[in-house]
Amino acid sequence: SLMLDIALGIGGLPKGRVVEIYGPESSGKTTLTLQAIAECQKKGGTAAFIDAEHALDPIYAAKLGVNVDDLLLSQPDTGEQALEIADMLVRSGSVDIVVVDSV
Repeated sequence: SLMLDIALGIGGLPKGRVVEIYGPESSGKTTLTLQAIAECQKKGGTAAFIDAEHALDPIYAAKLGVNVDDLLLSQPDTGEQALEIADMLVRSGSVDIVVVDSV
């Protein structure tokens, strides 16, 4: 969104960096990440969502513009597994955005 671009001052999330989004419960963290995934996919990118909470609502994600069929989704059983998956995805170089929600 334009407001997020203005707040960040760089025109979106920085590529190749780790960005931590934190805040109280129900403050919009997951919504923000799903919107970022939708934008990435619209530009032809590949997105991964590591659902450590096993709480992703695919219907809600689709309403935000996420192509759920193309989303690389994993639901690990432990935080350690989540981070191992994230590391593997990043090292592969085959994804443009990796979201870990939440560890």
